[in-house]
Amino acid sequence: MSLRYALLALVRVGPQSGYELQKQFAVSVGHVWHAPDSQIYPELRRMEGEGLLAGEEQTRGERGTRRLYHITPAGEQAFLDWMASPPDYQRVRDPAHLRAAYLEAATPAQGRAFLRAHIAQWEGELEQWRGELVRIDAADNPMLVRRLAVTADEDRERTIAYKRFAYEGLVERALGEIQWARSGLDLIDRLEGAEEAP
Repeated sequence: MSLRYALLALVRVGPQSGYELQKQFAVSVGHVWHAPDSQIYPELRRMEGEGLLAGEEQTRGERGTRRLYHITPAGEQAFLDWMASPPDYQRVRDPAHLRAAYLEAATPAQGRAFLRAHIAQWEGELEQWRGELVRIDAADNPMLVRRLAVTADEDRERTIAYKRFAYEGLVERALGEIQWARSGLDLIDRLEGAEEAP
């Protein structure tokens, strides 16, 4: 259900087409809530059917049209109610930590390869999220620019600070995963012997 609130957060800054929402999703809320395009478009239609969004057809070019979504008062209230409610934490599904619990069934080389791949994955995430912090500080993140354009002057600092806070948490998560995997490499060396390390 969090997908709809992520979409409502995006539409709150102004009307957008499904295509625009899909693109904005990928470069903003998609960092904290992944959803493929195949989920976004059906959810937009459901939200419109439930009165959370209003859609209007717009002419695009000579023969094309696009559907532009606006948030409704019911959608705004649903978003505010969601923000006021306690988070609905889901049970964790973590394939990396599950695999780590059974590394005794892998060879030392396989274990090292797995942990190095984990480090590489999270170093990529870390680079992306640090880049987002730079864009937030420079106020050149497109979605943040749109948010700030509809934000009262007295709330601009809060908006930027909370956006930064979210990405600082993602940076800390990435650093923690990298450190965890590095300690796993040290553990393999200690348990299995460094002589097998490539």
